[in-house]
Amino acid sequence: MKLTFIGATHEVTGSCFLLEACRKRVLVDCGMEQGPDLYENIEIPVKPGDIDMVLLTHAHIDHSGELPLLFKNGFRGQIFATNSTSDLCDIMLRDSAHIQMFEAEWKNRKGKRAGKDMIQPLYDLDDAVGALACFVRCPYEKEIRIAEGIRIRFIDAGHLLGSSSIEVWICENGVEKKIVFSGDIGNVNQPLIKDPQYLKEADYVVMESTYGDRSHETPVDYTAALAGVIQRTFDRGGNVVVPSFAVGRTQEMLYFIRKIKEENLITGHDNFEVWVDSPLAIEATHIFREQWNDFDEEAMELIQRGINPIGFTGLKTSVTSADSRAINENLTPKVILSASGMCDAGRIKHHLKHNLWRKESTILFVGYQAVGTLGRALIEGAKEVKLFGEEISVQAEICRLPGISGHADNEGLMRWISAFEQKPSKVFVVHGEDTVCEVFRDRLRNELKLDAFAPFSGTVFDLERDVFEVNAAPVRIKKETKETPSAKVTKIYAKLLAAGQRLIGVIRKNEGGANRDLERFTREIHALCDKWER
Repeated sequence: MKLTFIGATHEVTGSCFLLEACRKRVLVDCGMEQGPDLYENIEIPVKPGDIDMVLLTHAHIDHSGELPLLFKNGFRGQIFATNSTSDLCDIMLRDSAHIQMFEAEWKNRKGKRAGKDMIQPLYDLDDAVGALACFVRCPYEKEIRIAEGIRIRFIDAGHLLGSSSIEVWICENGVEKKIVFSGDIGNVNQPLIKDPQYLKEADYVVMESTYGDRSHETPVDYTAALAGVIQRTFDRGGNVVVPSFAVGRTQEMLYFIRKIKEENLITGHDNFEVWVDSPLAIEATHIFREQWNDFDEEAMELIQRGINPIGFTGLKTSVTSADSRAINENLTPKVILSASGMCDAGRIKHHLKHNLWRKESTILFVGYQAVGTLGRALIEGAKEVKLFGEEISVQAEICRLPGISGHADNEGLMRWISAFEQKPSKVFVVHGEDTVCEVFRDRLRNELKLDAFAPFSGTVFDLERDVFEVNAAPVRIKKETKETPSAKVTKIYAKLLAAGQRLIGVIRKNEGGANRDLERFTREIHALCDKWER
């Protein structure tokens, strides 16, 4: 009866844990690593063909994205997931396979010209379809015996349609233990999605810590704020372009726009069009409409009144590339929702090319923009960006509304773990950036007096004996090339220049501000210059 930590240890993505008990090998999540990592992850320590089953917390690719690879390498067991997670994976894993195939084809075209060997995609559509055939659909809140001595139950985690925390009961050698895998714990008061359910008892908890070191911004009246952006942009004759994640955030935006239309908050632009320009987002929206049983009370009340919470007059969808191009050929002001959410890929880049240079238009950000992405550069005041090899002047209004995060912040995480009526024997803190895991671990220790631990990949814990079998040390990822001191200095200086560019952007945004505020801002800048001037 042991638990091995594989992925999402001192990192946010790549969720994967191996549970071995009752002569069964069970994976909890099988996610893809996304973005930069500090530490090496161990390989799954058993052959894919020897894995009996997978328990899946939700459909996001960092939790589900390597299921097709698992199938490709021999897995033929069962994948237990909620109904909505199963439906979302049906589109998201197929989409991921297409991306893998496209990227391999693109690299091979470049490599062929350079005389390099051909590469194979990580997996293909057949692998995704094979993995999807393994899914077993499960309702919320029903105990399911998946093997002799092992029972599970899915509880709504409030993060995404179908997302769950998973309770696992194991009885072996006369010893029974209960393990709870939190999955991604959701924020409260999200549109459409229910608040996370709290659990009361467990021997062990494997808990995420994505926002374990910070609090969310104070929420705005989202409907009113969004209506204000749309109104002033349409009055100028421009488009509102919203980079939006295809699954989750797009459907939330449709929910708010439906309210805006219902309450007639936009004047002078009756029946304005809203375009969803992302095939994946369109398919996800269909699933949201079909799985309405998972909606919160407010959305359910609308449905009972015969109202589609994410549908309205003027909603248009774009499937083909030709449909997408036609959106910008029509100069009537409109809202355009398109992926990707951070502007680093997908159709959104075409809409930015057509709208960034227009003073009339607005680029509206409604979610987190990671460092190094095009979205982050625009928020920080970039005056010119390159798209498709062309320099584009940034003349559009760049606007940001505090996102309705799908993750609980540090206080939400503390509320979730505090709901356990008896202290678990141990809480394993995972799914957070390196220092965040440690910050949240220490908070659990100091404030709640919990025995909390932030494991590294390769750690093995004996659940029956309540001891570490292997307490793995971190193995840092080696860089391909060693940076010289001068190269490091150059990078740091580049960051300083970028900070200066951001300051210029902030100054320009304060044009027309109150004289008293501008004078104070000026004094602060001079004081900073006096401090650093040589």
